[in-house]
Amino acid sequence: MALLQRHSSGAIYPLVGIPGKEETVRGFSAVSLLLIDEAARVSDDLYNSVTPMLAVGNGRMWLMSTPHGKRGFFYDAWTRGSHWTRISVKATDCPRIGKPFLDEQRRSMGDRWFRQEYLCEFHDAETQLISEHLLDRVWTDRVPPMRFY
Repeated sequence: MALLQRHSSGAIYPLVGIPGKEETVRGFSAVSLLLIDEAARVSDDLYNSVTPMLAVGNGRMWLMSTPHGKRGFFYDAWTRGSHWTRISVKATDCPRIGKPFLDEQRRSMGDRWFRQEYLCEFHDAETQLISEHLLDRVWTDRVPPMRFY
């Protein structure tokens, strides 16, 4: 699907919806703005396939999403990426979303999913054997790395 967007200067720029598969997304170049919606659910392969589209036009990328686990490029960009501007709006801070609705959502979906979907919190995968918190505690700079000769 292709749409047209009118810029404030009067120029018309194409808006193009691209497929969500790494194998079929290639071929676009000189992209000025790349929007990735629900980025936490987009595969790393797809993300790595679309980033070269920004090279020629010196384009920008916006990642929009609720969290979906502590994994993938969106989580890495949010927690470790230095060149990103982060904007987080929790549902509890939005005056259009009422407390009764949020209370019902918390009851119906459970606290963990509610905190992820409505409070923008990243959580370990439910099936993860060892939490990321424990894994982070394993690494240290105090012990020199082993050398193999």
